[in-house]
Formats: sequence, structure tokens, C-alpha cells
Amino acid sequence: MKNYRKTLIASYLGFIVQAITANFAPLLFLKFHTDYHISLGRIALIPAVFYVTQLLIDVFCAKFVDQIGYRRSVVVSELACGAGLAGLSVLPDLMPDPFAGILICVAVYAVGSGLIEVLVSPIVEACPFENKDSVMSLLHSFYCWGSVGVILLSSLFFTLIGIDHWKVLACLWALIPLYNICNFATCPIEHLTEEGSGMTIRELFRTPLFWLSILLMFCAGASEISMSQWASAYTEAALGFSKSVGDLAGPCLFAVTMGISRVIYGKFGQKMDLSRFMTGSGILCFFCYLLASLSANPLVGLTGCIFCGFSVGIMWPGTISITSPRLPRGGTALFALLAMSGDLGGSFGPSLVGIVTQRAGDNMQTGMLAGSVFPLMLIITLFLFGRTAKRAA
Repeated sequence: MKNYRKTLIASYLGFIVQAITANFAPLLFLKFHTDYHISLGRIALIPAVFYVTQLLIDVFCAKFVDQIGYRRSVVVSELACGAGLAGLSVLPDLMPDPFAGILICVAVYAVGSGLIEVLVSPIVEACPFENKDSVMSLLHSFYCWGSVGVILLSSLFFTLIGIDHWKVLACLWALIPLYNICNFATCPIEHLTEEGSGMTIRELFRTPLFWLSILLMFCAGASEISMSQWASAYTEAALGFSKSVGDLAGPCLFAVTMGISRVIYGKFGQKMDLSRFMTGSGILCFFCYLLASLSANPLVGLTGCIFCGFSVGIMWPGTISITSPRLPRGGTALFALLAMSGDLGGSFGPSLVGIVTQRAGDNMQTGMLAGSVFPLMLIITLFLFGRTAKRAA
């Protein structure tokens, strides 16, 4: 009998690895700014490169991952993450332009992160588990707990050892994806659809519900990543907290509340209406952005930042869960294109916040106000998605 729990454990670790790649560099944004003399406008390119690379990988996966195979692809994902994180400790100092070295390493581990993002959800979806919506939400919560672990342990390392030794920590984080190679190489892996029975990309493009789900995922990615990528810098620059307090109070508590949201749905999802939960989360997210951007009180602004995590928690896995059963033949292409759209939002959102911040004289609250457009778009799209789904039923 196949041990699908081993598959689940490997997938949990996969999302933890993705959390490491997404959250470690943002903790060093101001360090890069001071040590390498990189402007905040250029630093905004780091999350852009990360998510654009993931986006390109998503497009690649939509066409070719079924031919390559899930197992080979997911093993390569862990190898790329390990290589990129380890390279971050040496390549910037070897390059004439340290910023170029940073971007190369970010692109390498973004390849791995993109593969994880596309493959892990369908790998778990294909396993014979009951209550798939709840399992999916719980799975995605491990991204949050990974984020919390990265932030807490990194902050502890910076406090005890010193932030000047961040390159050692990059190598230590690289050990986790290298270890997970063994798990994915030996666990049972199934496929969502029989070979040749899944929808083609052209068929998906002809489906109105698909385009609404793409817009939903774009808004989900932008709403989540705009706040999470800039939370550390926001709590330091806009609210006046120290580096260690800023990391713990900003991105760490953001990730905690996001994880709580996903665990709640993972445990009690059978008793909830997912679409209503997502709509309520979108409304809460909009008000959290307004709190972070308009309040003159640092504690109120910090509250908006923290509870924004709870509000975005269900958006990404929820979009997958409401789309997959309505497009049951979507297969790998559907998951890849949804991930692509989320990454496009994750690239565009933080870049918009960074650019608006710079143009407003490094005023991060103005940048956060610009980010409030994404949850507003999500609320409208959810309404249209519900109406279209009813007509198609």
C-alpha cells in the first residue's frame, strides 16, 4: 500500500522551502541598500525578478511538465532552491556589480520556487485524500509557518551572531531543500488526469470561468505579496521600529495570521462557504491596507499590516479550490496558469508599491495606499466569478 503521508510531508517541506526563498531576501532589503548602495527603487526589482522568473517557469510547466514528469521536475525544484540560496552568500561579492549577483541567485532559486508552486498542489490534489479543500488549505498553511520560521530564526541569528554574517545563514537555509530531494525522490506521486485527457491551453482560454479565476489569482498574489514583501521595510521606515522588532512585528506576525486563516479553513472548511469566506477576507484586506496607509498612529498601522495576513490567507488556496472542481479536466495546465497569474500579481504588486514609494519621497504609506487597489479588484472579481459559475452550472 502506498504511503501518501510521505508525499504530504514532502509537500509540506516543499512549501517551507518556497517560504524560505520568498522571505529571506526581503529581510535583507535595507542591508543591501546600505552595504551595496542599492536604491530602494532598484531593490524593488528583487521581488519583481523573483516572481517574473516564477511566471516564466509557470508557462514552461503548462506545456512541458507532463512530458518531463512530476518527480523529475519537483526534484529539480529543490536542487535549484538550494543552489540559489547558497549562491547568494558568494556571488554578489564575486560580481563587478553586487546587485547583478543578487538578481542571478534570486532567479536561480525562483526557478525552484516556481516549480514547487506549480507541482506541489496538483501532487497533493491527485492523492486519494478526503476533503480536498481542507487538505489544500492546510497544505498552503505550511508556507506561512515556513515564513514564520524564516523570520524568527533569521532574526534570532541576526541578534545573536550579527546581521553581517547573513551569508552563513543563507548556506544553512540551503540545506533544507537539499534534504527534501530525498523525500520527493522516493514518495508516491500520482497525476491529476490520465495522459491526453486534460484540457489544452486553447480549451482553457475559451472558458470564461478560467479568465475570471486568472484575475482572481492575480489579485490574490498582488494583495498578499505587496504587503509581505514590504512589511519589514514598512515597519522600520514608516513606523519607526528597529530592525529586529520590525521583522518580528511586521512580516512575522503577518505570516502567523495568514497561517491561522488557512488552518481555520483547513479544520472547519466543511462547515463554511468558501466564496463568502473569500469575499469577507477581501473586504478585510482592503480595510487593512487603508489602516496601514492612512493612519498616523504607528500601532494602528502595524495592526493593519498584521491582520492583512489573516485576510489574504485564504485567497490563493481558495482560488485553486473554487476553480479546480469547476474545471475538472484542467490538469497541470490549469494549475500552472493559475500559479503564473499569482506570480504576475506578486511581481506587479510589490513593484507598484516600491515605485510609488520612491516617487512619493520614500513615503511607504503612500505606496501601501496604492496597494489597496488589489483587494478591491478581488472583491469585484469574486462577485463576477459566482455569477458566471451559476450560469455555467
